Amino acid sequence: MSIAFVFPGQGAQTIGMGRALADAYPASRAVFEEVDEALGETLSALIWEGDQDTLTLTQNAQPALMATSIAAIRALEAEGVGIDRAAYVAGHSLGEYSALCAAGVFSVADTARLLRTRGQAMQEAVPVGVGAMAAVLGLDFAAVAEVATEAAQGEVCQAANDNDPGQVVVSGHKAAVERACEIAKGRGAKRAMLLPVSAPFHCAMMEPAAAVMKEALAGVDMKAPAVTVVPNVRAAGENDPAVLRGLLVDQVTGAVRWRESVAWMAGNGVTEIWEIGAGKALSGMIRRIDRDVATRAVGTPDNVVAARDA
Repeated sequence: MSIAFVFPGQGAQTIGMGRALADAYPASRAVFEEVDEALGETLSALIWEGDQDTLTLTQNAQPALMATSIAAIRALEAEGVGIDRAAYVAGHSLGEYSALCAAGVFSVADTARLLRTRGQAMQEAVPVGVGAMAAVLGLDFAAVAEVATEAAQGEVCQAANDNDPGQVVVSGHKAAVERACEIAKGRGAKRAMLLPVSAPFHCAMMEPAAAVMKEALAGVDMKAPAVTVVPNVRAAGENDPAVLRGLLVDQVTGAVRWRESVAWMAGNGVTEIWEIGAGKALSGMIRRIDRDVATRAVGTPDNVVAARDA
């Protein structure tokens, strides 16, 4: 059995996530304390007792989800399941930073600061209301890419997330994304709906944020990963820290090639994928990508013990 560890992206955040891990495992609690110290605030209080809308703000959700994922990794380690148990690691959008942290490329503190910077830069890149994202269900990536090109009409409209064979997200100027929804419905999409996001991620409108991240990443130490990483924009394994650094910059404006990433891991022998951290959204996508790949959620102490016993 070959296992991959994957890490969730924005949308998985919930108040209370990771608290049971912190209560059960001192090493997990230490992750939240390290993130709090790195950011100079008690993000853990927001995660465990705060307001959902405040947690959902991009600059909060990104480091919060990473902290929860790494807390789960530390709990696994406490139970004798190290990162070397995984053949590959990957993450959906911001989850790629969690994957890199889990693989030892970044320290927890550096990852938290990078994600705070990333969240703020992505939010500030486009004024609220100017951009939008929409999920298109029932068409494949190639079909949605054609729809986005037709809908652009001089504005930005790109196929941004290739999540699974029947779920693709488009991103860009709000009017163009709305046009894409109508065109997609006309071409047989089951649904096409705007998403409750605050900015148009993973498209050319994020160029200002990419510039910020290029500078931020240049100043952070990156070590070789303990486990091969499958980056979003490459959808194939990579171990060179210098290459990984560049791919993180490309990721800000590039498509999240999740369907291809999962298929690549399955094609390279992965038979089981563990979703590390909050929620189970990636597990659903994985089952739709390849039904032969088993999935396991690892986000609570009970999950951790079950994973250890497995």
